Amino acid sequence: MLKRIVVICWVCLLYAHPAIGQTYRLKMKTSKGNIHLMLYDGTPLHRDNFIKLVNEKFYDGLLFHRVIDQFVVQGGDPDSRHASDTAQLGEGDLGYTLPAEIMPEKYYHKRGALGQARDDNPAKASSACQFYIVEGKVSNDSIFEKAFTRTGYVIPEEHKEVYKEIGGIPHLDSNYTVYGEVTKGMDVVDAITQVDKDANDRPKQNVYILKIKITKGKRAAKELKNTQLN
Repeated sequence: MLKRIVVICWVCLLYAHPAIGQTYRLKMKTSKGNIHLMLYDGTPLHRDNFIKLVNEKFYDGLLFHRVIDQFVVQGGDPDSRHASDTAQLGEGDLGYTLPAEIMPEKYYHKRGALGQARDDNPAKASSACQFYIVEGKVSNDSIFEKAFTRTGYVIPEEHKEVYKEIGGIPHLDSNYTVYGEVTKGMDVVDAITQVDKDANDRPKQNVYILKIKITKGKRAAKELKNTQLN
């Protein structure tokens, strides 16, 4: 029993560790509730790009256009802003990509991870604007073996413990940039994954990103905005 408690406490500490000392925190208001996010300072290109788009209010009014239970909720397609109910979404972007900042040894696809979508380009460069939040599912050794077969990446033992405890998507590690995580509001993410969807995993009833507000790092965001304007 004591060993079990020690393991759980160790996993909780590991899960919370990246939350220490990060510059930006945000509140994403959606039509299903609020999702609180933290961006990692170790991925400055993705962090600053996300803050730039938030400063421009780019995400306000866009949809979660791809929703898959026990996998991810994905949003940020600019074509979703005024999309018809039958439009197929997911191809919209902003005309540039972000160089990959893939560091699976540090930032990985645990439940609540914030990652950037991409197409099948060899450099693994990210979309300028489409992001996803991991819901995932609890993993086991069989899932880790399948992930290794797909990617060739050896998942660290400490990450396996987190995947076994809280879940995630191990086979995405080493293939996509993770640059933040949910700090509060995973119940909202879970609720989004449960909505009725069409054959393309688009919610039949639109789920909106209403507004994203910076709750920590406002001065840094203002300085960044001024730098980018200059």
